[in-house]
Amino acid sequence: MSEKKISAKIPYFDGHHYDHWNELMENLLRAKGLWKLIESGVEESNGTAFTNIVEQQQIENERMKDHQVKHYLFRAIDRAVFEQILERRTSKIVWDSLKRKYGGNDRVKKSLLNSLRREFEVLEMKESETITEYFSKVMAVANKMRSNGEEMPDSKVVQKILRTLTDIFTYVVVSIKESKDIELLSIDELQSSIVIHEQKFKRVARHEIDQAFKVEDQSGSRDRGRASMRGRECGRGRQAFNKATVECFKCHKLGHFQYECPLWNREANYAQLDEEEELLLMALIDGQDAKRSDAWFIDSGCSNHMCGDRGMFSYMVDE
Repeated sequence: MSEKKISAKIPYFDGHHYDHWNELMENLLRAKGLWKLIESGVEESNGTAFTNIVEQQQIENERMKDHQVKHYLFRAIDRAVFEQILERRTSKIVWDSLKRKYGGNDRVKKSLLNSLRREFEVLEMKESETITEYFSKVMAVANKMRSNGEEMPDSKVVQKILRTLTDIFTYVVVSIKESKDIELLSIDELQSSIVIHEQKFKRVARHEIDQAFKVEDQSGSRDRGRASMRGRECGRGRQAFNKATVECFKCHKLGHFQYECPLWNREANYAQLDEEEELLLMALIDGQDAKRSDAWFIDSGCSNHMCGDRGMFSYMVDE
């Protein structure tokens, strides 16, 4: 393997984020079968003669591997950090020196862990976040806690995420809790399941938007009338408001009124004459197909109203 390829795989340490570098470097040395030299060290030469050739070869081989580990460490360490290491006889001495200087003592780690616990506790998914983004945020904090000695099983992370998803996933959370064993549910499995529901929600939202545009197209003339009326109101000194802050009383989403809601059942409204009162106009949804001879169909945008019974009129004006 070329020197360029080797150096490209060695994690670099410039004096910051020691815990992250430490974990990456340990993994590299374990993968190359050299971690034992960091744990146990290598026998240093003390000038004594070897008892036999086999022992000599074994020790020489261990020392050669130790030089290899030191080579990786020296290539991974910034020059400013390297110059602060006074004793460099073996790779274990170099490693322990870095750990003492940058690893922090128990009090510092305890303080950091308490800070991470507070950060983990207050995590909640935001409306603007996707499931993938929120899972990444939670896992970043959880992994930092693990690297600082916190016991953090997958079940604890799973329960945290289920507690802190946005309200739109409420029924999904209930379904998962009823159908799966949370203690055995992996983080990857949970994420995969919720992402599927998130994609469904997005498809429904896109469909509602498309329907809203269709409704707007069909009622364009009426909307233009309202727009002109709003223009006259603004001309009298009123300030235009931001429609994006309006909440629909039908679907409770922002950006439109109830009468503009794509989910609203736009069936005909009618006015009904009550015998006991002079005139009572009522608006309701008639789900039956039966014909009503006393029904008034109101055009609330104009002054023309329709009724199927000519006898209901006191007089008629022919235009």
